[in-house]
Amino acid sequence: MSEQNFEHIESVYWVFTQLCNDKCDHCYNLSGPQGARISEEDCLRIVDNLPESMGRLILSGGEPLAERKKLYAILDKLKERYQGRVQVMLQTNGDLLTGEILDTLIEKGISRFDIASIDRYHKYAGAKLEELAKLFESRGVNGENEAPLVEKDTYLSAFPLSWGHWGATEDMWLGGNWARGRAMQKNIWKQDPNHNFCAILSGGIGFLTGGKDIPQEISIQLWQINPCCPGTKKPIGDAREEKVSDVLKKVAQSEVFQRINEGDPFRMGESIGVTEEYARKRTEVLQNVCLWCDEFFEKHYDIAKMEKRCNGCSSHSA
Repeated sequence: MSEQNFEHIESVYWVFTQLCNDKCDHCYNLSGPQGARISEEDCLRIVDNLPESMGRLILSGGEPLAERKKLYAILDKLKERYQGRVQVMLQTNGDLLTGEILDTLIEKGISRFDIASIDRYHKYAGAKLEELAKLFESRGVNGENEAPLVEKDTYLSAFPLSWGHWGATEDMWLGGNWARGRAMQKNIWKQDPNHNFCAILSGGIGFLTGGKDIPQEISIQLWQINPCCPGTKKPIGDAREEKVSDVLKKVAQSEVFQRINEGDPFRMGESIGVTEEYARKRTEVLQNVCLWCDEFFEKHYDIAKMEKRCNGCSSHSA
């Protein structure tokens, strides 16, 4: 892959807390009242290590409003560093949102609100949608573009103020990437080896280069830098200690991650002797492409060393 400057990223998805007021059965990162957290100091260090410019930054959880003081500190730091040059979005279940909090969030620079709880798995199962709609309307927040901003012509567009809503479905969020966390514990994940989550938005596709229809997006789970929302078995970097741009520059040299960037986890092992045929067979056994990805990094490729694991040094040829 040719030398690329990663000081600009189109989209960064950052779960800065896994603390949540709810404990949904389908939650992939085990968010809840005992969800994992990092310190405010760590969060501010992460802001310092973000790229020099971004099209947008999505702040998510857990439930971001469950750690409101930390959220406000992050927003203040973002405003100080980027001076409004980044579109900041908030993904929330909406349960804790009030008029006073909404006013503060708008003042601190949030331009897009996504209510990600309109489904049967969340506490209120979408019952608060009408109440939230009235709240947003009272503050002049536009709700016309209510669908998730997944099309590239809207994905990176700057909206003065807007909100939308969505929720988990069995075909999508319990499909490829929810084969972990509480969904795995509750055995409600969709076992479908033909669902290649890596090849769709929020998967690994385009995390290095973007594409015609797929914007470049990376994920940070607390401090763990990942090529996708569910994340690789081990992170590709630590956003508390490393510049995100440096981490991406490093992994861009790996043929393994170049295949992930193409949305093709079945071929990510070819450069180290793990064939596509073998990968597809394992995915059939595991019933999920993300579980194959986990197994690949656990048994075949060391992310920390960016090299093949020996394990007897046998290859899986066709």
